Amino acid sequence: MKERKIYILRLDHRPKRDKRVTTHLFLAARALGATGGFYSGERDEKIERSVEKVSKSWGGAFRVSYVTDWKETMREWKEKGGEIIHLTMYGLPIQKIIDQIRSLSDPLLVVVGGPKVPKSVYELADWNVSVTSQPHSEISALAIFLHELFEGRELSISFKDAKIIIVPQAKGKKVLRQKDAYTTA
Repeated sequence: MKERKIYILRLDHRPKRDKRVTTHLFLAARALGATGGFYSGERDEKIERSVEKVSKSWGGAFRVSYVTDWKETMREWKEKGGEIIHLTMYGLPIQKIIDQIRSLSDPLLVVVGGPKVPKSVYELADWNVSVTSQPHSEISALAIFLHELFEGRELSISFKDAKIIIVPQAKGKKVLRQKDAYTTA
């Protein structure tokens, strides 16, 4: 799979309401080929530790960082030459513009909302992209976006530094742990 720098920016995290959603968003991003993530709103170090723990066990260098000002993060991203994709049900249909987005060589910042997304996000984004024009979760929108971006190749990602590896089985479960990986496989 072509090496791309893709970061996720989750807007306005609210720990009491969003902790599982934000964590799952970043876990899906990591598993499906994103490089790392940022979040704004209320700081929640549990999310940062949880994602870091998964990366240590399952492999990869995916990390999540808190940003105090999402607008400044988006502006700096653009100043450094990156492209910003905002996932929203009000954007252009993904199936009509994904080829153009795939052709971009710049690092991508994929923005997903939480509560009501301010108008300035739509204006700062280079691309406002819809994965259907129906209400659904930011996790599903991100997963479908990454799947389309990578044309399905993300489903075969393996992390060389993984301490835990699932061996696909028709029935049952087979898990290799780091100590087993050297003697079995």
